[in-house]
Amino acid sequence: MTHAPLAVPGRIHGLAAIAAVLLLTGCATTQNPQDPLEKYNRAVFSFNDAVDRTVLKPTATAYKKTVPSFAQTGVNNFFGNLSDAWSAVNNLLQGKGQAGMGDMTRFAFNSTFGILGLLDIASEAGIPKHNEDFGQTLGVWGVPSGPYLMLPLLGPSTVRDTAALPADMAGDIWGYKEPVNWRNIGKAVNIVDKRATLLDASNLLEEAALDRYEFIRDGYMQRRQSQVYDGNAPRQGDDAEAATSNAEPGADPAGKAAAAPAGSQMLTQPVSSEKK
Repeated sequence: MTHAPLAVPGRIHGLAAIAAVLLLTGCATTQNPQDPLEKYNRAVFSFNDAVDRTVLKPTATAYKKTVPSFAQTGVNNFFGNLSDAWSAVNNLLQGKGQAGMGDMTRFAFNSTFGILGLLDIASEAGIPKHNEDFGQTLGVWGVPSGPYLMLPLLGPSTVRDTAALPADMAGDIWGYKEPVNWRNIGKAVNIVDKRATLLDASNLLEEAALDRYEFIRDGYMQRRQSQVYDGNAPRQGDDAEAATSNAEPGADPAGKAAAAPAGSQMLTQPVSSEKK
């Protein structure tokens, strides 16, 4: 008597993939030298996670179910277009003139032909999108990342990225929107939209028997190093930052897999309470 082979659900494959990433990146419970404030960071992580589970995730779930997909795409494109302007500035500060000019072209095209950025005409035209911030710029300038930090409501960061936050906030075009009520509504919508894009990834991670804090931390550190080096991170020992990082050369794929659920740790800038 023969038995038909059992079908393995796709979700099991997803969990197996996450487990494989953990095995490859090393998930030992030893103290990470880049996380000397782990006790504090874990407490903040728990706070952020509670806020996400009670407020942000339910809101994002309702948003994804009720808002038409074309409207969600429009929201994503609109705020993505505004971020292109700041990416252009940072690419130029990093000495990447071609990328900076490309970002400026994207912003000009999408702001005009793309109806204020609701349509991503630039991508259709083959102009690549970059996601640059001042934390990456400081990294390119040689500023070390410093210890890992978990910021209340804002999520994963480092000393360097935290120091860069004021510049990133100043470079946020929407941060100058008047009146302030419209500015805050827009920021709230942007946060919910970003969280909605991470629902599937965070749900998958929650179902796995993982230390989510450690997974998100290591993924964030890998991904940030990869972003600083545009996906060509040096081998450990080749420079100061790599010497204290767990990332392998070009380790962005694993970093992205781990960092994606970090979006559930709030995501972006706080909502403004007064005019700028």
